[in-house]
Amino acid sequence: MASTSTPLTLPVLPLDDEVVLPGMVVPLDLNDNDVRAAVEAAQAAARSSGSVGGSKPKVLLVPRIDGTYANTGVLGTVEQVGRLADGDPGALIRGRSRVRIGAGTTGPGAALWVEGLAVEESVPEPLPGSVTELVTEYKALATNWLKKRGAWQVVDRVQQIDDVSALADNSGYSPFLSTPQKVELLETADPVARLKLATEQLREHLAEQDVAESIAKDVQEGVDKQQREFLLRRQLDAVRKELRELNGESEGEEPDDYRTRVEAADLPEKVREAALKEVEKLERSSDQSPEGSWIRTWLDTVLELPWNERTEDEYDIQGAQRVLDTEHSGLEDVKERITEYLAVRKRRSERGLGVVGGRRGGAVLALVGPPGVGKTSLGESVAHAMGRKFVRVALGGVRDEAEIRGHRRTYVGALPGRIVRAIKEAGSMNPVVLLDEIDKVGSDFRGDPAAALLEVLDPAQNHTFRDHYLEVELDLSDVVFLATANVLEAIPEALLDRMELVRLDGYTEDEKVVIARDHLLPRQLERAGLDQDEVTLGESALRKLAGEYTREAGVRNLERSVARLLRKVAAQHELGERELPFTVEDTDLRSLIGRPHHVPEAAQDPAERRTAVPGVATGLAVTGAGGDVLYVEASLADPETGAAGLTLTGQLGDVMKESAQIALSFLRSHGAELELPVADLKDRGVHIHFPAGAVPKDGPSAGVTMTTALASLLSGRQVRTDVAMTGEVSLTGRVLPIGGVKQKLLAAHRAGVTTVVIPKRNEADLDDVPAEVLEKLDVHPVTDVRQVLELALAPAAVEVPVAA
Repeated sequence: MASTSTPLTLPVLPLDDEVVLPGMVVPLDLNDNDVRAAVEAAQAAARSSGSVGGSKPKVLLVPRIDGTYANTGVLGTVEQVGRLADGDPGALIRGRSRVRIGAGTTGPGAALWVEGLAVEESVPEPLPGSVTELVTEYKALATNWLKKRGAWQVVDRVQQIDDVSALADNSGYSPFLSTPQKVELLETADPVARLKLATEQLREHLAEQDVAESIAKDVQEGVDKQQREFLLRRQLDAVRKELRELNGESEGEEPDDYRTRVEAADLPEKVREAALKEVEKLERSSDQSPEGSWIRTWLDTVLELPWNERTEDEYDIQGAQRVLDTEHSGLEDVKERITEYLAVRKRRSERGLGVVGGRRGGAVLALVGPPGVGKTSLGESVAHAMGRKFVRVALGGVRDEAEIRGHRRTYVGALPGRIVRAIKEAGSMNPVVLLDEIDKVGSDFRGDPAAALLEVLDPAQNHTFRDHYLEVELDLSDVVFLATANVLEAIPEALLDRMELVRLDGYTEDEKVVIARDHLLPRQLERAGLDQDEVTLGESALRKLAGEYTREAGVRNLERSVARLLRKVAAQHELGERELPFTVEDTDLRSLIGRPHHVPEAAQDPAERRTAVPGVATGLAVTGAGGDVLYVEASLADPETGAAGLTLTGQLGDVMKESAQIALSFLRSHGAELELPVADLKDRGVHIHFPAGAVPKDGPSAGVTMTTALASLLSGRQVRTDVAMTGEVSLTGRVLPIGGVKQKLLAAHRAGVTTVVIPKRNEADLDDVPAEVLEKLDVHPVTDVRQVLELALAPAAVEVPVAA
């Protein structure tokens, strides 16, 4: 039985997500503003009441769940104020009795004061038999739970509690009770009902514990079963081994005997140790374990690698040079570098210097050039010349770092990287590995494959290369790596620093004719089903195909033109329109494959040339497909209709736009000495356009071309048709050096230009240009833009109106 009486006015001490029941003693942190305010208000109230030493400060402990106060609280007395164990200020509060919370009121301090009624609890004396049984059951359950936790010192304390209310409230110390369950105990005023509730909660918790213990026992029994199975399987393997020996069978006849295979394989010492450790793991694992299949796959990969297999290099230097010359025309720089490499290898081998510091004399070459010049096919020729195996690794579009270094074995479907797979495919540790299209490697959230290549392509590090899948050292120092790329700027600088750069800037017209005659024509004759003596292409036809039907740095389009020509002849023969054998001359090309697509400017009618009017100049540029000619057109707007200022069109980059500003500023400041009417530049708009507007363009090398076009426009003097130019211009008129001189001169030669203007400081680059090209070009190194204007502008014999 319970009743309410004795009104009380107390400061509220809220407990966030906590519940204190009568009889409990709890320490509270006074750093909490609500706790400090309640304790200070209780102390102030105790002092104002005039009690000395007898009455302790009283507070009302109320649970606050999600900001909502409970209907029932606990009267608490502040037993002691001092320091907690961690040194923070705290108060020790003892719960006394339940209080039914009423309306709020006022009181001293910053705390919330409320009026409440103390809840008086009564238990019939003597206790009925059902209540006695309930007390006995609760004590038995509590004793069982405490013994499982090892809290023997608390068992006696629980056994000594005879009061029903105190025994029920003692469950407030139980850590397994949730806050709502404790609030329910607090709000249950009847002691007997509260003890029933506490008994039910304890019984449910013990049942959950029994289930958890049963599951743990079942798991342990399963583990014990697996261990017994493993032991029995090992004993069975031992019995089978003894039976094989009694029957005279070889151990190697069983394919799963990895220990025998590892011990019999010719592996390096560290690799053997790692393999034997994996074999021990395999022998300890169950046949149903997924780890066993991973280990078998790893062991198969390790055993298939050619750890000590090497091909002997052919040190016939002259023979290697003959192979390179036979299979590729031109490309003298690459052939010379491979010949040097073989010569040095031969001398080191003769002097016993084949291996120094664990490293051999591998090579890493980067072949950079436009498409179609033979970079990829050159790798196979290098392997042929050296007598080595050849493997091609295509890197175009690779964005996953694991493609290079392999996957960790923890992943499902893990594989070694492409480098390890290339070694495995080659079957030797010293192949020629061609890393094709290394400039097309990209990076994303899966990592940067170019960064993973840094160790592979560093001759000082790759003798201890570690693949993430293998996790053993792999010696790549004897591998010849050839990397191919179209755009040098797309290769990361750190990666490029580890490779020796060899540029392939394209072929001259004479080289294209030789390549077409010796390589392309025989191959296309075979593909067209024609014999060598049935169709012959004269040199004049090949030269016209290379010069007027195609204009490229490589020979891919030239080969397509030859193939198209042969298909046409074969079709005409099958239709009875042409007899074989047939010799194709340059005069036959138009009737077979149509008109030429690239007629040199010099061969056109003077009135149809682009430079036939002032304001148009011929420049030279380098693109991803090699060198090319670039025309610059300039015009002045009518002063009455056009706005003043500079307009640029043709998809120009920021650097090229700045070059146009520099060219215009130079002419404005030096127009008087150049005898140009610069007054027109002040009031009239200037428009500079680069044709082929769909192609993005950038770079500083068009500065002199734009200056010449503007000077031609202002002076009314045409730019010479046979002159092309390249160079960066400064505000003072200096012509500064640029890149790609060889490719630009080859492009000028293909376009029929005879005079080329280059910066003086690029004169050293002329050594790389083929001699037959230099013989046909009149190259003028200059230092000042005034020299460019003198060379490029034709004399004004007749007054020519300025283009508007």
